[in-house]
Amino acid sequence: MDKVLSYLTLNTRQFHELSLRARVILSQLPLSLTVVLIIAGGALFHPDLFESRSFLIGVALQAVLLAVCVLVPWDRLPHASFLVIPLLDFIPIGLMRYGAGTVITGVGLLTVFPVIWLAASGLFPRAALTAGFLGALSVVWVPVFVTDAEVNSSSLTQSILLPFIMLAIGVTIRVMTASMMAQQEVVEEKDRALQVLLEDSARRERLLDTVVNSLDVGLIAVDETGRPVLANRKLEAFRALAGGSGDTAEEDLHIYLQDGETVMPAVRRPTRRAAEGQVFSDYLLWWGEQPGQRVLSTSSRLMTNQAGTREGSVVTFSDVTELVAALNAKDEFMATVSHELRTPLTAIRGYLELLTTTPDLDPEVASGLEVVSRNSERLHKLVVDLLTTAEGPPEIVPVPTDFSDLVGRRVATAQERNSNPLVRLDDLTAPGLVALCDSSRIGQVLDNLLSNAIKYSPAGGRVTVRAAEVDGEVECSVTDEGTGMSPEELKGVFSKFFRTSAARNAAIPGVGLGLAISKAIVERHGGTITCRSAEGQGSIFTFRLPVAHIDQDRQLQAR
Repeated sequence: MDKVLSYLTLNTRQFHELSLRARVILSQLPLSLTVVLIIAGGALFHPDLFESRSFLIGVALQAVLLAVCVLVPWDRLPHASFLVIPLLDFIPIGLMRYGAGTVITGVGLLTVFPVIWLAASGLFPRAALTAGFLGALSVVWVPVFVTDAEVNSSSLTQSILLPFIMLAIGVTIRVMTASMMAQQEVVEEKDRALQVLLEDSARRERLLDTVVNSLDVGLIAVDETGRPVLANRKLEAFRALAGGSGDTAEEDLHIYLQDGETVMPAVRRPTRRAAEGQVFSDYLLWWGEQPGQRVLSTSSRLMTNQAGTREGSVVTFSDVTELVAALNAKDEFMATVSHELRTPLTAIRGYLELLTTTPDLDPEVASGLEVVSRNSERLHKLVVDLLTTAEGPPEIVPVPTDFSDLVGRRVATAQERNSNPLVRLDDLTAPGLVALCDSSRIGQVLDNLLSNAIKYSPAGGRVTVRAAEVDGEVECSVTDEGTGMSPEELKGVFSKFFRTSAARNAAIPGVGLGLAISKAIVERHGGTITCRSAEGQGSIFTFRLPVAHIDQDRQLQAR
């Protein structure tokens, strides 16, 4: 029923989707139905109408044309061939008009159907309008010329208005049809562009799905509300390892802290943190139960729209179990070797101290013992650094400390141990600074920074220590005039066992642990440490610590 109503209301989109034969039949059908109504009216009210031979011939020809519309395979013929039907329609219309005479007036108005058909076809617009006008004119004039009536101006102009009305209707239909066709072309062009975009989007989606599921890394994307919008197969495998499935919430998974036994709180789990807009890297989780427990490294990055507003986050999960096991094995090895070296080294240092205090030593022997003692001290420092690194985060006990005095003492000690006497040390520390820190640990940081500054400074260079209260914190910097570092070297300056190419080429002693240890100590205090450097222009190491006040120190002593 919907289709019937659609056809009757001239729904051009569905009409356009029909076969050419169906369109030809439907285009001819309004005229044929109108002729049927005329026949029915004549049978009821004007029986004498059927006494006209011309009228009957016209009706018969109209039936023949409808049959032709139905029987001819228009789809196999040239596309414009169907226009012969509206052109031939003028013949039965003319015969019916002439046959009806004055019995039924207005039969000539049937020419509006072929005129509309010709104008709405969109083919040969000028020729179609001309044919419609001439066809309507022939319906009016041909009977005048073929009858015995006198041909004069009166007979020729009696119904001359009809063809001009048909011409006006044809022009109107043509303009409307052209506008509709233009709009249809625009719609079709947009539809084609939309189809291209949809195909491109589908292709990109397939590519994204293929790439995401080909990664050996678990991946999940969440929107700004924390609702998952994408997850790959690797993540599903990780979820299964943690006792979950695709629809298991993250808080229900078996995820543990570093000891592998303490359940990680929901607020610290990676997807929860990402949903809150946090960005993190190398966040380690102990995933699943023993003995199949794995260590995963997770990272989160924000997704933003063109306006820069957050619209979600992407979290990645990488299996680093073997890497963590290797690092633990390395730390255990370092701790074991360091402990083994420490015992004989303690004995060596003890006997060296006895030997160096022996009176009346030969100068050459004393000089040799001094070299041995100096190198034993270097070896002892190396062992201490290795043990400190292997033991993990340093333990600190922060208390209000006279930072100005601490810096002065460490600078004086560095000056005494200075292996490069041509390097000058300047202490520009502001007086009265009190930091909340562990003095022995921060002293270790100062020793490392001063030792490095002296080692990397050229003869005649200067090492400057500055300390002051900045933005509510105690800031200390150590500046040298050494070789400096490149931007690439600067990125790894606080990494374990890091050494610059200049240090290796100059054979400057060290294993690259001092700065890593210093960074760990400062961060355990809740502070920060940074480095600014340029090749050939020296380096500036700056660290900050929480500030304390003298009254805090007095209160602490009173307790």
